[in-house]
This record gives sequence, C-alpha cells and structure tokens, in this order.
Amino acid sequence: MSLFSLSSRLVISRLLTKNRTNYCQIATALRPKKGKSTRKEAQYFSDAKKVRTVGGKGGDGCVSFLQLWCNERAGPDGGDGGNGGHIIFQASNDVRNFNHVGSVIRAPEGGIGTAMDCHGKNAKHTVVKVPIGTVVRNAKGVIVADLGSANLMFVAARGGAGGKGNRFFTTDRETSPRVCEYGPPGEDLSYTLELRSMAEVGLIGFPNAGKSTLLNALTRAKPKVAPYAFTTLRPHLGTVQYDDHVQLTIADLPGLVPEAHRNKGLGIQFLKHAERCTLLLFVLDASAPEPWNQYQQLMYELEQFGGSLASRPQLVVANKMDMSESTSNYEQLQLLLNQPNMLGISAKMGHNLAQLLSTIREVYDRHKAKEQADM
Repeated sequence: MSLFSLSSRLVISRLLTKNRTNYCQIATALRPKKGKSTRKEAQYFSDAKKVRTVGGKGGDGCVSFLQLWCNERAGPDGGDGGNGGHIIFQASNDVRNFNHVGSVIRAPEGGIGTAMDCHGKNAKHTVVKVPIGTVVRNAKGVIVADLGSANLMFVAARGGAGGKGNRFFTTDRETSPRVCEYGPPGEDLSYTLELRSMAEVGLIGFPNAGKSTLLNALTRAKPKVAPYAFTTLRPHLGTVQYDDHVQLTIADLPGLVPEAHRNKGLGIQFLKHAERCTLLLFVLDASAPEPWNQYQQLMYELEQFGGSLASRPQLVVANKMDMSESTSNYEQLQLLLNQPNMLGISAKMGHNLAQLLSTIREVYDRHKAKEQADM
C-alpha cells in the first residue's frame, strides 16, 4: 500500500515536473576553472582534407623446384605472394578533426612467396580513424561514403592480390613450369574528406572584428589575437560547458571580405567553414563607422553562396562597446537591424559575456526543438 494518497502523488509529480522545466530553462554556462595551456604552438582545426591513398602492392610469386636427396627433380614448389594491405577509413569518437590524417597514406606490401610452397605474408590493413559525420568525395566531387555513425568503414584503396608461384601453373602437360606472377600494385586514388558538422556556433564577421578575442574570453581556446586584419587563417575551436551537462562548440572562423562568393580573400573556403556550423553568430565592430553595413554585406555574401546558409539560425552581437563611439552606433544598429536578441558586448573587457552565453543556449535549444518537431 502506498504511503501517499493519489492526490498527494499528483501534486508531487507536478512539482517535480515544474522544477525540472525551470532547471532546463535557467541552465547557465560554467566558467572554466582550469588555466589555459602554456603551449606556444597554435592548435588549428582541420575540417577538410585532401588525401591520396595508395593500396599495398601484392607480393611476387616464386619460381622454385624441389630437390631431395633421393629425387633431384621433385617438381615445382614456388609459393604464392601475400596480398597487399587496404586503406580503410573508420568513423570513431576518438578524433574530432583531420589534423592527424596525412596527405599521402600508403598501405604495406605483401610478402613474397618462397620455396617449399611457402606463401608470402598478407599485409595488415591500414585503418585511419576519422570523425563521425565525415563525408568522403572522390576526385570528381561525387560523394562515395557518408560515415554517419561510429565504427562505419569505407575501403578507400584496395591492395593488390598476391602473385602466383610456379606451383600454381603445374598441369598434366606442363609439369615443370618456369613462370610466376608479379604482385600487382594497389589502387591509387585521391579523396576529399569533409566534416558535415564542425561546431554548434560559428563566429562570422569582418577581419579585426574581435572574433578571436571573443573565443579567447568565452573558452579555453588560444587563438592568435593581434591588432591587424587576417590574424585567423584557419578555424579555431573552443567548448562551453553548461551546468546541465550540455557542451556547445564555438568556432572562430577566418574573416570574410566583400565578394567572398567569388573566391576573394579566403572566399569559398570560408563559406564552406560556415556551412558546417548550426548557429551563426555575427560579430560586428560597433566602433567602426556605419557598422550596420557590415551585417548587410555579410548577409549578401551568404545569400550569394546559395543553399540554406543564409536561413540558418542567427544571433547578432555588437563588439567593442568599450570604445567611445560605440554607444551611438549601437543605438542606430538596434533601429536598423531589428534583431530582438542583439547584444552589446566587449570581449576585451568581458562585459555582458554571461548574457551572451545564455542567449546562445536559448537560441540553440529553440532551433533543436524546432528540428525535432519537424521530424
């Protein structure tokens, strides 16, 4: 028999549900307690990689004749060569990017056959771990593999089969063949590895808008920060931890310049980086003259690139609010852009960053709930 009546259990259930809902709504970002690394080398994030895969050569067959003390012509005994190794891409949770993948990957060769019918050793396959969500394109740009779940494999290049020894060619008419096969070379193919999703949040803005400073202030990442344009040439990633055990990855993307859709500046490469982010965070320089033109130019480049990039969830922040001319520009930005979630921040001084992290989580959760409802 239950210790609580039916009405009491209903009240308790409602209170628990209410507390759980409020807990999810007030999830706050946890500031990192651990200090940043003292390494001087910058750790870049590679979300695309061109690789050449070469399968292992098959082992050569052997021409040999068995000679015994009682029979000097005991017949052919040349063994077959071993098979060359394959190149295999395997989706794994152990890696996050393609920094560990070399430009040229070669598999080992098979062993050669020897006398007394000894076959050569088969070479081991070379398994290269890639992040989950890797898309593999061939030299013509056609998608040949989509490694969307853990432990999925794709054979990129097959090794050559082992060559036959002269024992294989023995027939009733040809009892002493003096021929064997050479092991054929393995496949030599080129691929482009791409990540379907790089980060949950991508920082988009003009050069020297303060994107690297913002990533440095929000996470433990260490992007290069300098008072000149094009400091960032490759993406940097940082992680934000919330108190409900949810992690969001933020990517600092290289700066965008006008006519990037025509491949000016970093051009198409930059736009492909942005295409792999779920939420686009526009970082505008509020101290620049007419900063609203920056947002219009950024949106124009995203629309010209095509696809669904311009329709992704967006959040606009006005950076460098610690400058004297930023206040008037920020008021004008609010009137012209009509962005309900626009925030004024100072990444250098740390102003309003907690509110920014809460807004990012709110917009991200709203987008995920909409995706689940559409499924």
